Amino acid sequence: MSFVAEFAKIPRDKLLLDLYSCTALDVERALVSPAGDLRSLLALLSPAAEPYIETMAQRSAALTRQRFGANLGMYLPLYVSNLCANDCDYCGFSMSNKLKRKTLNEQELMAEMAIIKDRGFDSVLLVSGEHETKVGIDYFKQMLPLVKQQFSHVAMEVQPMSEDHYRQLVALGLDAVMIYQETYQPETYARHHSRGKKMDFAYRLATPDRVAAAGVDKIGLGVLLGLDDWRLDALMMGYHLDYLERRYWRTRFSISLPRLRPCTGGITPKVMLSDLGLVQMICAFRLFNQQLDISMSTRESPELRDNILPLGITQISAGSSTQPGGYQAPDSQLDQFEISDDRSVEQVIKQMQLQGFNPVFKDWEANWITKWNRQ
Repeated sequence: MSFVAEFAKIPRDKLLLDLYSCTALDVERALVSPAGDLRSLLALLSPAAEPYIETMAQRSAALTRQRFGANLGMYLPLYVSNLCANDCDYCGFSMSNKLKRKTLNEQELMAEMAIIKDRGFDSVLLVSGEHETKVGIDYFKQMLPLVKQQFSHVAMEVQPMSEDHYRQLVALGLDAVMIYQETYQPETYARHHSRGKKMDFAYRLATPDRVAAAGVDKIGLGVLLGLDDWRLDALMMGYHLDYLERRYWRTRFSISLPRLRPCTGGITPKVMLSDLGLVQMICAFRLFNQQLDISMSTRESPELRDNILPLGITQISAGSSTQPGGYQAPDSQLDQFEISDDRSVEQVIKQMQLQGFNPVFKDWEANWITKWNRQ
């Protein structure tokens, strides 16, 4: 069993029509009791909900503060390699792009971690291109214990793996896996993935099932906004999230909502997502799921990030680099994509505190869970 079978039953064409035929009455009904209701999520993502965004934002902000208080989790991506065996026309790491390739060795990894630790972070996201022979399970089994010695919470955003490989990494301290489908439209997916194992839409779609079955504590979903109709992609992610929460109720979940950014060999978005549309999406998901972690990366501008923070965001990065070795020796030829918010960690924290938020660098320790389970 996996979401692949469930996905095949979802009437995507009908849902697309429903999205664009929603009325104000549908939205008002959805606002009455949106939690856990996929029909309500559809209405809140529809064009008909645009006049209600202010109402959605107020309720989303209140729900987020009720559940998470004024706390905002701080994390930093740690890129370990830009080697990739896939051709994805929206990514700077794509194998056809002529850029310098680099994979961190143990010494370089330690140097990157020292800089991140010095900035106060205790949560990192290990990121790499998808190259399972040179940057696969053997590499991660070597490097993950080193990272876990330094950081309480370690997540990974790398190529999809087998359930057994995820189990091996859990035993070494892996806490979370971010696995983004990019788009839930198979035809669009095929157009943007022309070579490599990432061409297999179904294998990627079933990855969160393997991650959850392996005992990973937290799973992150996401779509690359701009590859196709963002409203339908977001709704499909809602269906995926609903399935996973029902089937793997012990697992925690998060979503990320990245918009297409410029990169080497990059493409123009098929569908533009405005700032207002991004706000609508964040609020719709918060009303749909009060417990959900929602992340915001440095892809977005400083002004937008500052304005969006109160509306539903719970995790944020600051001072990010999108290249292997980028904290020690920045080199724009190695970037995965361009960032928009290039403020320092100190600048971001100062702004957060001015807005009344509490930056949290550590809220997780595996031993806490072990101790709780013994009681």
